[in-house]
Amino acid sequence: QVQLVESGGRYVQPGDSLRLSCVASGRTISSYAMGWFRQGPGKEREFVATISWSGGNTYYADSVKGRFTISRDNAKNTVYLQMNSLKPEDTAVYYCAAGHNTNPLEMLYTPAGWGQGTQVTVSS
Repeated sequence: QVQLVESGGRYVQPGDSLRLSCVASGRTISSYAMGWFRQGPGKEREFVATISWSGGNTYYADSVKGRFTISRDNAKNTVYLQMNSLKPEDTAVYYCAAGHNTNPLEMLYTPAGWGQGTQVTVSS
């Protein structure tokens, strides 16, 4: 299992930007696909974005496409989620995950590791 720790979540206003970070320990992330998921109040955990091990392929949920960007720095064992034009409906706990491929369902149900989550609240 890959140990993951997210950071960067906080309270922001609609339209603001925020960057989340996910640092791995115990294993290098270079051989894993990585992803971000979120869980809003009273909702199921949902896919946000995934990125291939090389960073060459990225995938996004329709709800965040064009606003969020996932990236990775394998040398730093870190994955990022840049979030722009934030909306109240983006309010959620954001989780980082490691997976064996970029398929969101496989990463969600058979992950190689999960973080504990970081809270993002978007409100005026």
